[in-house]
Amino acid sequence: MTNTLLLLLTTIIAVGEIECLSPQATALFVFGDSLVDNGNNNFINSVARSNYYPYGVDSERGATGRFSNGNTFVDYLGAWLGLPAPPAFADPATTGARILGGVNYASAAAGILDETGQHYGERYPLSQQVLNFETTLNQLREMMTGANLTDYLSNAVAVLVFGSNDYINNYLLPNIYPASFNYNPTQFAGLLLTHYYRQITALYSVGLRKFFIAGVGPLGCIPNQLVAWQAPTKRCVDYVNQMVGIFNQGLLSLVDSMNNGTNRGGMFLYGNSYGAMGEMLNNPARYGFSVVDRACCGLGQNQALMTCMPWSPPCADRNRYVFWDAFHPTQNVHAILAQRAYSGTPSDSHPMNVQQLGVIKFKITT
Repeated sequence: MTNTLLLLLTTIIAVGEIECLSPQATALFVFGDSLVDNGNNNFINSVARSNYYPYGVDSERGATGRFSNGNTFVDYLGAWLGLPAPPAFADPATTGARILGGVNYASAAAGILDETGQHYGERYPLSQQVLNFETTLNQLREMMTGANLTDYLSNAVAVLVFGSNDYINNYLLPNIYPASFNYNPTQFAGLLLTHYYRQITALYSVGLRKFFIAGVGPLGCIPNQLVAWQAPTKRCVDYVNQMVGIFNQGLLSLVDSMNNGTNRGGMFLYGNSYGAMGEMLNNPARYGFSVVDRACCGLGQNQALMTCMPWSPPCADRNRYVFWDAFHPTQNVHAILAQRAYSGTPSDSHPMNVQQLGVIKFKITT
């Protein structure tokens, strides 16, 4: 990473509230899990919440429900696109003009499969998030004419971040979920991809045309899994990373198949989260990190057994840490991931990056 980029990222992170560039999309619609949840779970009966200190310790907004010490991937990506962070769908105030710049539907503990994360209580799985988008769409239909709405949707960007919970809060918990008894890793990845394809197609069918679909990061390297599997020092859990790799390879193939011309006027991008995170973990000093195997806050060995407890003090040198809590990265990592998604090489975002996607202006004719 160049010194210029490091300076830019440091500046963005330091100010807490991100300044947006000129808009390159009409709206940003976010679907996903706790990696991009910005407060939806605050409004439902869920144990998976982060609306308390020390979450948000480095943000002027404070604890909003983001599972980070500050901003998340979509906060930064939205800023690169020139769009403010979209409001949480479940917030009663998310209505009227507030939805015009997009909406965030992401929900902590949610997965591609409906049953994933159910031990945390209520959450919005992928299928429900798609239905929630259709609720937003009904409101938009009252605010725009048909032609204007079509143009608006076709030039909005949809970000999808799913899959992590289907492993760490489903397949890898055999005492709670039967999936690992019913499917081998290849079969389970196929099951996830089948469900994922169905819901992505549903979003395309109602008018969205620009998609960024993030792969799953190296879950075998997160503090929780290192402790759960008692991984050797400086080693990740290969078994977990191998099954994630099967899913990611299938997701990349799925994206390629969706770009083969059958989805008229659509463009689908695959975000290589695994590769980007792997580089930071393998070469931490290059990115300004020095702590890669334990969390900045939490409980237990290496703060890896649970997420941050209310009012527990986090580590003082947060900029050195890759992981904020047992499962989630720090905002510095989120900023780097967003930059690589926005302006990175084809190895970061395939077959193009989000900046290039923003340049494309779809004009849908009927």
